[in-house]
Amino acid sequence: MSEDQTRTRLRIGVGGGLGRMGRAIIAAVEARADASVSSVFDQPARAGETVDGHVLGELEAVLAASDVLIDFSTPAASVALARRAAERGSPALVIGATGASPDDEAAIAESAARVAIVRSGNFSLGVNLLLGMVGQAARQLGPEDWDIEIFEAHHRRKVDAPSGTALMLGEAAAKARGADLTEVAERGRDGQTGARGQGAIGFSVMRGGGLVGEHSVSFIAEDEVITFAHSARDRSLFARGALAAALWVAGKPPGLYDMQDVLGFKDGHD
Repeated sequence: MSEDQTRTRLRIGVGGGLGRMGRAIIAAVEARADASVSSVFDQPARAGETVDGHVLGELEAVLAASDVLIDFSTPAASVALARRAAERGSPALVIGATGASPDDEAAIAESAARVAIVRSGNFSLGVNLLLGMVGQAARQLGPEDWDIEIFEAHHRRKVDAPSGTALMLGEAAAKARGADLTEVAERGRDGQTGARGQGAIGFSVMRGGGLVGEHSVSFIAEDEVITFAHSARDRSLFARGALAAALWVAGKPPGLYDMQDVLGFKDGHD
């Protein structure tokens, strides 16, 4: 590769480099001719260790060396990263950590006023198509006749539930019906719960083994059931989606974007 070609490659930093998603992102970037892994970091105490041929660096050095930084670590780490990037005015960020609190989400949105951020609970093309279909179905199938149940399954190491993707699907359904998910979600049922309320959106969760990610949304009437489902077989599909987001967000103006923007499903963004 010539010196000019090397200079034009997008420099991508990777946060949470010791994690399974971090390693998948490193592999996805290294498979591209138009991008390169500029630097990798994880917990500060792990700086100097090596992951997949890359020495873990300090955060400030990683920020300075990157055009875009992809982070799939923890909500707290992503918030700190977003705040520091906003203070510097760069780099652009792709954030995929799930389990964020409302305060975490607000902090990331605040940082997006000064730096471009793509934030998503799921970077799969299939899942983002599923979001659109669920919204359309929820608009057509009203709560007076159709109940909604969302199921998700992940590996035993996942620490948050329901998954970020399940909550995204719930948000899509609730929004399409003009409802607030926080008011209609049923996230746990045990004992004498009483009859199901009209318009409720139920969530159920499975954890076990090495499941990468299973999601389904069922619309249930008295005499028929419609189910939309997505199954992830390898986490490399999320890494490819995150990389597509990184290539898209490079050079974008400050703002909080999601995969619907990246894939061109929204009006108003290129």
